[in-house]
Amino acid sequence: MSVLSAQNLNKYFYDPEKFHVLRDVSFDVQRGEFLSIVGKSGCGKSTLLYLLSTMDTDYEGQITMAGTTLTGRSQDFLARFRNEHLGFVFQFHFLLPEFSALQNVMLPGLKLGKYSAKDVEERAMEKLRLIGMAEYAHKPASKLSGGQQQRVAIARALINDPTIIMGDEPTGNLDRANTENVFAIFQDLARKGQTIIAVTHDSDFAAGSDRVIEMSDGQIIATHENSH
Repeated sequence: MSVLSAQNLNKYFYDPEKFHVLRDVSFDVQRGEFLSIVGKSGCGKSTLLYLLSTMDTDYEGQITMAGTTLTGRSQDFLARFRNEHLGFVFQFHFLLPEFSALQNVMLPGLKLGKYSAKDVEERAMEKLRLIGMAEYAHKPASKLSGGQQQRVAIARALINDPTIIMGDEPTGNLDRANTENVFAIFQDLARKGQTIIAVTHDSDFAAGSDRVIEMSDGQIIATHENSH
């Protein structure tokens, strides 16, 4: 079942002159699929992720997610949709340093307002257990190692049980051991039915995902399934 559909996406930058950054990009993502998007710097992969994340609405084409057409919607609608359906893991974790790991994970859950604070706290603990960070729940984020902080960021992305987790170079700031750790968490989540789309320049990471979309000059030039 397709959980995301991108059809004929075209994107232009106008500064300093008109530049065609995405050219007729179309693809579908299935529920529970772990998809990597790869390509050289400047090929348009981060721009594509930005469009899919609904943060950038200035494009031609159509994006549908979880059965909802997102193209042409208001910023308010998109902000609500994002909070409920999308979880983000960036290269930098963006945790609030003075907040504990648990408080950081709770934030998007409290913002969604669907559950009581007590329920959000229980759900946050459950996500921390899932990624092996429960014992650090009450430690300030600033006292955690880089790898631990990125795992907390994954728990935070999971708090609202998103339709899709989007990662922008989610291991770009980590050493090999922590990269493998984060990758193992992603793989495990995908096996449990979580859809994941990650932009990466790490070829080992891409090779371990279910499918790789390769981009060059704003176009998809190849798609390959990985057999595990």
